[in-house]
Amino acid sequence: MDLSRLEPAAVWRHFSTLCRIPRPSRHEQAIRDELAAWAQARGLGVKIDSTGNLILSKPATPGYENHPGVVLQGHLDMVCQKNGGSSHDFMHDSIKAELRDGWLVADDTTLGADNGIGVALALAALESDDVAHPALEVLLTLDEESGMSGAHGLKPDAVRGRLLINIDTEDWGEFYLGCAGGADVVIEAALESEPVAMRHQAVRVVVDGLRGGHSGVDIHLQRGNAIKLLLRVLQTLAAAGVDYRVATLEGGTARNALAREAQALIVLADGGAEALQAALARARDDIAEELGGVDDGFRLRLLPEPGVPSRVLSDDAGRRVLAALHVAPHGVRRMSQRVPGVVETSSNLGVLRVDAARIHATLMVRSLLDAGTRELAAEIVSLFSLAGMAASVREPYPGWAPNPDSGLLALFQTVYRREFGGEAAVKVIHAGLECGILTAIWPDMDMISFGPNIRGAHAPGERVEVASVEQAWRLLVAVLASIPPNIPSRG
Repeated sequence: MDLSRLEPAAVWRHFSTLCRIPRPSRHEQAIRDELAAWAQARGLGVKIDSTGNLILSKPATPGYENHPGVVLQGHLDMVCQKNGGSSHDFMHDSIKAELRDGWLVADDTTLGADNGIGVALALAALESDDVAHPALEVLLTLDEESGMSGAHGLKPDAVRGRLLINIDTEDWGEFYLGCAGGADVVIEAALESEPVAMRHQAVRVVVDGLRGGHSGVDIHLQRGNAIKLLLRVLQTLAAAGVDYRVATLEGGTARNALAREAQALIVLADGGAEALQAALARARDDIAEELGGVDDGFRLRLLPEPGVPSRVLSDDAGRRVLAALHVAPHGVRRMSQRVPGVVETSSNLGVLRVDAARIHATLMVRSLLDAGTRELAAEIVSLFSLAGMAASVREPYPGWAPNPDSGLLALFQTVYRREFGGEAAVKVIHAGLECGILTAIWPDMDMISFGPNIRGAHAPGERVEVASVEQAWRLLVAVLASIPPNIPSRG
């Protein structure tokens, strides 16, 4: 992937490094050490905190010594999703991308523009000798995508600046002042199994071909969730009188991504194939009609299985698992009454693994209201408790309450108007930014979030618009040079 001809050159050079070195969540050490060595070679300040977050720093340029310090913030990890036929190994392989119609895109995997482009913009600002700025710190956290443990582990003395620019949103020309909080609800329980009787056959029911996407940004688009669709199909089979037992269920690979693929290995008595085929055909037609124009790639397939598993879920366990998962909330629960057009509360059934002995499932709950997160998470726990399965709420994080009187927002609006001759929109996002956690750590810090155009984050085919990266760079440079000595740190 040769990005050397793209501008700004420093930004794309850093992004190439981020694509070259694998960086799944909780496996960021290699990229962190690479960036730390790069910064040390340039004489920049380098600190790795007790959690493993990387903090780089640079003194103010002449004339900006008495201006408030600025923190540029992003996260090092990326969501690792790939198409079923891809052989890509996220632990060892570099991301492969190509330039197409003004966008940099990875066809079979996620690109990592979320949040690699934000990191690259921050590093380029740190590197440049031509950018005027106050004292500058670059805060790069770990594990944002799978739990935000990096942000949770920050200490109040990690940075000194009191203006923070988060570069982790995905719509150019929009400034974000608030975001949803969230929590994971994890179901882990032992299940009863039984041996497979004689004269049975195994088949695999597969749902795939879906677009997927970001469970916060795309949750309102009504795209299919492969896990939920598979559960619907299995319940349809039972209602049609198909006698089967479940051996395995699996789908989804990330709690914060809409599941694109799911499959079930089921066992049915000889002679049940005809009824199975008829019921599947009806379910396929119904779902395809519903998803028309939204998820036209949807497929429901029946694949032969060469052998028969030795054990399956008992009749009671199978019924309880399928029923609870079938009614588990997924999608938009409530639209915000305070911020028109924005999702307030949602849930995503992102990961499911069931075998004849155990269930593991993760639902990610988000809400602009912390009480909304708590209530929906508690509802899910109650549901699975009624079904005899243990569920727990893990890694909750707070939302980021908007501050419309932000001095940093006013500065961004003024600079945007001057540089681009228009007005930027002010938004609140349903996705979870680290700003909610950071505000709790630094309540006096003024924060804003922005970024270039990124589409398809958290799904294969993720892409970033090259022209908007250049615009984001231009805005960042202009804002840093325009920070006055007396900007209020909090509105």
